[in-house]
Amino acid sequence: MQTQENTVDRTGLVTAFAAYIAWGLMPIYFKLIDTVNPWEIIAHRIIWSVPVLLVFLLVRDGRALLPKLRITRRQLGWLCVSSFLIAANWLIFVWAVVNDKVLYTSLGYFINPLMNVLFGYLFLGERLTTYGKWAVAIAAFGTAYLAWYLGNPPWVSLALAISFASYGLVKKRLGIGPMTGLLWESLLLLGPALAWMGWRASHGEMDFLSGSTRMDLLLMAGGLLTVLPLIWFNTAAQRLTLTLVGFIQYLAPSMTFLMAVFWWDETFTPGHAVAFTCIWSALALVSLGPLRRRLRPQPID
Repeated sequence: MQTQENTVDRTGLVTAFAAYIAWGLMPIYFKLIDTVNPWEIIAHRIIWSVPVLLVFLLVRDGRALLPKLRITRRQLGWLCVSSFLIAANWLIFVWAVVNDKVLYTSLGYFINPLMNVLFGYLFLGERLTTYGKWAVAIAAFGTAYLAWYLGNPPWVSLALAISFASYGLVKKRLGIGPMTGLLWESLLLLGPALAWMGWRASHGEMDFLSGSTRMDLLLMAGGLLTVLPLIWFNTAAQRLTLTLVGFIQYLAPSMTFLMAVFWWDETFTPGHAVAFTCIWSALALVSLGPLRRRLRPQPID
């Protein structure tokens, strides 16, 4: 007789919730430093991520780290593209938060899984199920309705969803571990980040080391706040099914949605209500297929 193990790995569950709660609370961090130029915030996020990543990877891999860092020219080219995409995604997110558009970041990250489904179909030859087709159509209708209601498309939401889905698409082609890839991306962005900081310092515009120790420490914490949730996420991804991780991922944009509407009093119009209802319905449809397969009784031999 064959038995099936139905228990959920506790460490995986804890790290998954830790990662998505951290991402859900991230707007609070950026609100604390919203007086700093968004470009400088991203520069600090890049600069301080490098030592955090190096320490983590050296502890995890030891001497095996150097062989893992060897890449081909093709991989280097794709890493240049992925580093640009993740930097653009970070910048759009930070700009949106400091300009009181947190609600649009929530919508963007709700759209992102559906954009992944569409990109998988368009670029990777993945099969689009009936549920998937309806989900993409419903999400497109909701987004179009919001654009019509507001008089212009929700560019912040679309830019976040497209840039992050494109980033994921490029990462699938790399064949490099996620943390090793992030280190390479940070190293590729380190030069421009340092140059930008040097330019701001030479013009007397740099916020870092300008007199506020609290602000300096908050900016330096950007590296840890960038890397730590990724470590938790990768631990969870190794221990849990993708179906379960996929459901937990909606926690982060749900948190930002609630904070935007009920804490920061951002405007929530009937157009937003229609758009979010469509997106949530589409996500339910996309999740229905994997959930049904997950719950389907297994034959006992």
